[in-house]
Amino acid sequence: MREYDFEPIQGLPERLPPGEEVLWQGKPRWGSLARRAFHVRNIAIYFAVLEVLAIAVDWSDGLSMASVLSSLTWMLLLAGISIGALALLAWAMARTTIYTITNKRVVMRIGVALPMMMNLPFKQIRSADLKTYEDGTGDIPLLLAQSAKPSYVIFWPHARPWHFSPPQPMLRTVPDATEVAGILAGALKAYSEEVNQESSAHHDPIGTAPAHQLASADESVS
Repeated sequence: MREYDFEPIQGLPERLPPGEEVLWQGKPRWGSLARRAFHVRNIAIYFAVLEVLAIAVDWSDGLSMASVLSSLTWMLLLAGISIGALALLAWAMARTTIYTITNKRVVMRIGVALPMMMNLPFKQIRSADLKTYEDGTGDIPLLLAQSAKPSYVIFWPHARPWHFSPPQPMLRTVPDATEVAGILAGALKAYSEEVNQESSAHHDPIGTAPAHQLASADESVS
């Protein structure tokens, strides 16, 4: 039995109610997640600079080539372990993450050791942004209503960097990000139009409503 076999629909905690459908599902690209969220490229550059400086200092101090190589070996080993651990964490997070967009909400299944389902109804989403990268992936941060109080710590790394107040949950390093953003934008627009139509229907002036509609409304209130 796999760890997520309990899900009736992959990436969702329960079957969708009538009228709701999945528009898109995807997950982060782990290589891009390793670079953008865990900064493995910057860390590799950092260790490379340290190694060059260490070699220069040891050489200027007149140490033997064997001593220089010994010092370099230990630093390379430390760099490999650090970068490898971060890359493995990025791979694990990408593997266990599923982002789902329906015509009613965004659902984020996140977490490695302790998986969680984050349900973000469209009524709580004020706007969505898009940042694309040269490899075709991109980030889609979601600005939520003031009534929603997401935790930056719980969502990380699926949160917009350095935005703590308020935190912005984010679909991170998703492939074909421009297309995904278009799907989300279309779904949000359709939902907004549906809500506006329902609101207009509920606020029709009494004088313009037919008698049978008024009776139905009175019956539903009672």
